[in-house]
Amino acid sequence: MQDASLEVMQDLLNRQRRDYLREGEVSASTRIDRIDRAIALLVDNQSALVDALMADFGHRSRHQSLFTDIAASIGPLKNAKKHLAEWMKPEKRKVDFPLNLLGAKARIEYQPLGVVGVISPWNFPVNLTFTPLAGILSAGNRCMIKPSEFTPATSALMAELIAKSFDELEIAVVQGGPQTGADFARLAFDHLLFTGATSIAKHVMRAASENLVPVTLELGGKSPVIVGRSADVQKTADAIMAGKMMNAGQICLAPDYVFVPKEKIGDFVESTQRAVAKMFPTLLHNDDYTSVINERHYQRLNGYVEEAKQKGAKVVEINPANEDFRQQPHHKIPPTLIIEPDDSLKVMQDEIFGPVMPVKSYEDVDETIAYVNDHARPLGLYYFGSDGGETHKVLSHTTSGGVTVNDVIMHVAQEDLPFGGVGPSGMGAYHGHDGFKTFSHAKSIFTQSKLNVAELAGLRPPYGEKIMKTLKMQIGK
Repeated sequence: MQDASLEVMQDLLNRQRRDYLREGEVSASTRIDRIDRAIALLVDNQSALVDALMADFGHRSRHQSLFTDIAASIGPLKNAKKHLAEWMKPEKRKVDFPLNLLGAKARIEYQPLGVVGVISPWNFPVNLTFTPLAGILSAGNRCMIKPSEFTPATSALMAELIAKSFDELEIAVVQGGPQTGADFARLAFDHLLFTGATSIAKHVMRAASENLVPVTLELGGKSPVIVGRSADVQKTADAIMAGKMMNAGQICLAPDYVFVPKEKIGDFVESTQRAVAKMFPTLLHNDDYTSVINERHYQRLNGYVEEAKQKGAKVVEINPANEDFRQQPHHKIPPTLIIEPDDSLKVMQDEIFGPVMPVKSYEDVDETIAYVNDHARPLGLYYFGSDGGETHKVLSHTTSGGVTVNDVIMHVAQEDLPFGGVGPSGMGAYHGHDGFKTFSHAKSIFTQSKLNVAELAGLRPPYGEKIMKTLKMQIGK
């Protein structure tokens, strides 16, 4: 399909906005109808979407795709539908004394923003297109979507299916490469959601600023794992490797590096090997193990490992069946640990986004806190252990987008928790009620008392004793 031009996208935005304004108040029934159509699209076309994901990745676990991209998209949409009427209710607020005693009232009404732009990534292309729609549609908005060019089959299928289920003035998909993405970010949306790399987010935010478009940026970074001395090492390794190997580590919240007590490094490495062997007795032709998305990322990840070897780091390739990965039809990489890497290595500087994981030792947990605080604030942080005091210390002395304790990634799956980053890992948040609020305008409304309050309080000229009495009450001593 031909790349969408700036003129075509601008025309579409103008038409969506005009139709939104023509519609006026967006009823709960209209919002629910749109959510229902999004759910039906996913349910009715789940097999076709999974096939498209398989085609784009070379190989992608069908079960994982059903779990992470289909079911995990339907859940937020159903949650929004369930709570929509409650979220739409005006929110009463307090009125300052003495206006509260005289009959004045205050409230907040949540109004749709209008047209929301969504730039979705390649790693979970269905999920990170449809999960935001839960908040966008429940808030009563229209939407334009620019999916990733790195998953062309999935992007094309989503465009086709959305066009069948929605009028283009409700939801529309525009396709194209980097120039289309750059032009899309320049449009005067009422809000723009971008999910992707921090480096690209800087360009997106700069483009959006030209029209003062508010942005929600869902980025990534190097999400650390701190394994406390009180942690069960095998259970910890099981959880970490399950998270690291899902989607072959191509997750913005994947554990990026792990801190382990110095005396437990050997135990941890052996535990990760047992964890992998239990989940994936084989890897190369295992339907459950996903490929790296393309040749460029495959070479990038192998480059991290090769550099670590050349500079003397201990590299542990976890390959339960001793398979030969040198010649294969897809871009699969066995899970690989890099033990005690030097911070000069690229694997310690870049977000890994693959099944490679550095492991660093520590003597005192304060070292791990200092290390985390010395680096860019991550999207996620993970602590394992049963020591309540240490848990509190780690959580209260570090800043991250979110935290999961005694597991990894799971906080993103809780619809009642806002999902977002902080600093270089993101800006703003959505999911659940927080998503509804993100994509709504909280309009403050004050209704004055029937009494002439300003005159009673002397707040209108000519000023005199009345205003002085009022001011003395407010200013105090």
